[in-house]
Amino acid sequence: MSSHEAGGADGLRVVVTGATGNAGTSVVEALRRHPAVASVLGVARRVPDWRPEGTNWLAVDIGPDGSDLVPHFTGADAVVHLAWKFQPTHAPVTTWRTNVLGGMRVCEAAAEAGVPALVHASSVGTYSPGPKDRPVDESWPTHGWPQAAYCREKAYMERYLDAYELRHRDMRVVRMRPGFLFKRESASQQRRIFAGSLVPAQLMRPGLVPAVPDLPGLVLQALHTDDAAAAYVQAVVRPVRGAFNLAAEPPLDAAGLARILDARPLRVPLPPLRAALSAAWRLRLVPASPDLFDAVLRLPLMDCSRAREELDWQPRYSAAEAVQEFLDGLREHAGMDTAPLAA
Repeated sequence: MSSHEAGGADGLRVVVTGATGNAGTSVVEALRRHPAVASVLGVARRVPDWRPEGTNWLAVDIGPDGSDLVPHFTGADAVVHLAWKFQPTHAPVTTWRTNVLGGMRVCEAAAEAGVPALVHASSVGTYSPGPKDRPVDESWPTHGWPQAAYCREKAYMERYLDAYELRHRDMRVVRMRPGFLFKRESASQQRRIFAGSLVPAQLMRPGLVPAVPDLPGLVLQALHTDDAAAAYVQAVVRPVRGAFNLAAEPPLDAAGLARILDARPLRVPLPPLRAALSAAWRLRLVPASPDLFDAVLRLPLMDCSRAREELDWQPRYSAAEAVQEFLDGLREHAGMDTAPLAA
């Protein structure tokens, strides 16, 4: 049986890379619920025990040393490219090989296989520094914050796709730019990626955190991963092109985060906090790079009007609800039966 036979012939056949991660698991589930989708091929480095009905799995590394992707993409109606490596932040060449060189391999294989639609996971992190007092639309410059590897790689893929679209005008290319994605099942993974063992999960219980640092620029947009997945599905089934901002309302500042944690916002000077984070990262006490912290404080707020109008998309969860669910999962050591999300 070929990679795409499982769902039958009456519907779309969709390939999802990075199908076992935070976004991938939600996108796979959302695709399988949509009546227009017949089958899903999930691509990941390790095949999970999690087996949603109508989904086949392919264990392959998308990086430059991985196997040929073209045979697996042939016959697909769309490729949703979500695969991304956040760590190790101390070895940016390693993440570059997967995120940029691997991402380019996915795009080139989709074109060679004749796939008519490519949906690429970009990010709010691709945006150049911007305003916190008003939202910007998808035309805001996408040069990222160059010191942060995550932003640099997301921005590089945007430049690559600019040229890619010119070479493949018959292909429908969609770039999804979500804010920070959270769900209960992603809690254990995101703690490993960003906080490590330095921050006990039990500390995130309301009332145990005395204060939230009120820093200049600390205003961010969050989104429940399931809501992001709903937008990805619409990008697959609707004849749309281009970029879409995705975020829930309202944005979260220090006061909003403090309310969630039953804490109080505390104005603190940025330089000592940044120096402490930098020292902890150099000592490998925390996995998140201080450069990513710098980027977060500079990200613009996004206007999501285009997604609402052209994808008929509306988040079910507020930003605060998405973060609250993540914190609940953090305290419960929540996860899923996939390698990236394992508790």
